[in-house]
Amino acid sequence: MTPENTLRQLRIVPVIEIADAAHAVPLGQTLVEAGLPVAEVTFRTPAAAEAIARMVREVPGLLVGAGTVLSVTDVDAAVDAGAHFLVSPGLNPAVVASARSAGVPIIPGVTSPTEIEAARSLGLRLLKLFPAEAVGGLPLVKAFAAPYPDVEFMPTGGITASSLESWLQAPNVVACGGSWIATKTDIAERRWDDIRTKASQAVRLASPSVASV
Repeated sequence: MTPENTLRQLRIVPVIEIADAAHAVPLGQTLVEAGLPVAEVTFRTPAAAEAIARMVREVPGLLVGAGTVLSVTDVDAAVDAGAHFLVSPGLNPAVVASARSAGVPIIPGVTSPTEIEAARSLGLRLLKLFPAEAVGGLPLVKAFAAPYPDVEFMPTGGITASSLESWLQAPNVVACGGSWIATKTDIAERRWDDIRTKASQAVRLASPSVASV
């Protein structure tokens, strides 16, 4: 199964910021145990690449993505770490080309029809809507469905446990990214039980939507 198809199946992607790579493996194991075997580790800390590498090596069954990929250098670091997919907050053709050259799927961020059409011209059909709530929320992603029926979205930014179900009911939403599942504080303080509970809750919230997709 491709990373994109796994995302379609799981429907939720914990967006994670790891300051200490030593937390990567127990965090990954916690997500797998909760039935949500996916993590997008953002390139917002110096520990990101090592955290991705440890998860890939030591947590079987975990789909590991690299987020906040802003440059070709970030692409190289993520690919070297073994990332299964890449996510960027915006659409950078050089970053897309580098990911394609490496054979790793990339999901770039967009906010407007102009950016969607630029992404389509690069052959991309799965895009990140970011920051989802701030740029227009659910009405915006629904409005994109009519002119761009071949484009699917992974909204991220401002989505919470209380709004997740509504987002997943949109037919052009493949999955949602969420930072509430494993916050920086949760991870730093090793609150694995709390993370497991929130991840399990997210899986339950997504379940009613799976049958209708």
